[in-house]
Amino acid sequence: MNEQSPEADDTSLGFQKKVWIVCSITALFVALIWFFKVTFSVFLLILAGALIALFFHGFAEWIQRKLLISQKASLITSVILTFVIIILLFWFMGATIQQQITELAKTLPSTVNTAKRQLENTTLGKKFLERTSSDEVSNEVYAFFSRFFNSTFGVFTDIYVVLFLGLFFTAAPKTYLNGFMLLIPFKAKSKTKYTLEKIGFTLTKWLKGQILAMVAIALLKGIALEILGVPMAIALALIAGVLNFIPNFGPLISMVPAILIALTQSINKAIVVAVVYLLLQIFEGNVITPSIQQKLIKMPAALIIIAQLFMGLISGGWGLILATPLVAIVMVIVEETYVKKINSRMTKMHK
Repeated sequence: MNEQSPEADDTSLGFQKKVWIVCSITALFVALIWFFKVTFSVFLLILAGALIALFFHGFAEWIQRKLLISQKASLITSVILTFVIIILLFWFMGATIQQQITELAKTLPSTVNTAKRQLENTTLGKKFLERTSSDEVSNEVYAFFSRFFNSTFGVFTDIYVVLFLGLFFTAAPKTYLNGFMLLIPFKAKSKTKYTLEKIGFTLTKWLKGQILAMVAIALLKGIALEILGVPMAIALALIAGVLNFIPNFGPLISMVPAILIALTQSINKAIVVAVVYLLLQIFEGNVITPSIQQKLIKMPAALIIIAQLFMGLISGGWGLILATPLVAIVMVIVEETYVKKINSRMTKMHK
């Protein structure tokens, strides 16, 4: 009888062990991907809440510098003052804004039909309608907006969760940061703390720039629409300002209702409105934002678009909205944990 040698048994057991290790690593990797996909939208809500907290703390620092009051008092003042400004804004302009938004919602179907009739009178308009009126295009548009407005728990519940997370993070940020730091090994604590502080600084600067750019765009587009005599100018300007928070895609989305409203008057006015929107967006992208965010890390435009496409597919509207701050976070982490080490090694090698 043939008997297997001890060496053959050891080889067989070693191979089986390697197979089990490979299978275990693969299963763990698949489980991590599944966990990431399922919980990623929740992490985005946490990031949105953190951005709100950063806004309140940034506003509080400005109040503290101007009024020379304590940090706690300035933080309470920043929260109260923010809500007071929002309430007063809606108190004085709410009736006009609500009336125009209601009118916009009521007249949108007839506006679309009027726009179609206007486009049918031109050769280019007919070709455009032929290409965009097919069932395939309609299904693609519907699928896109379904993904965009898809949220974790529902739109209003998400907003509720984000708002309260922001208030909790604002009230006691050290509680959550200290809890997170307990999970970090002792040797990496100082580096992690510095990286988190740099992420907070970067996001605060980015958020400040975005808010100022939103206000500037809303004012400029509102003035331009009033001069052009476009109906519902305040509502359209407000939509443009809010959607300007989403780089690249937000301005394009805000352009659609403005062009549709202008088409009810004439094709020429719609073309003028489109050109004005594009020119103002170019001005914002090349003058307003760079002048505001001089100290902010420079994020490549192509990288932001790629991140928005991936994030939009994974998490819908929240992914598209929060793609830019997420890119900023990743860039800071990569710079602090990888790029600086590589540069340090290269410097030592050349010495």
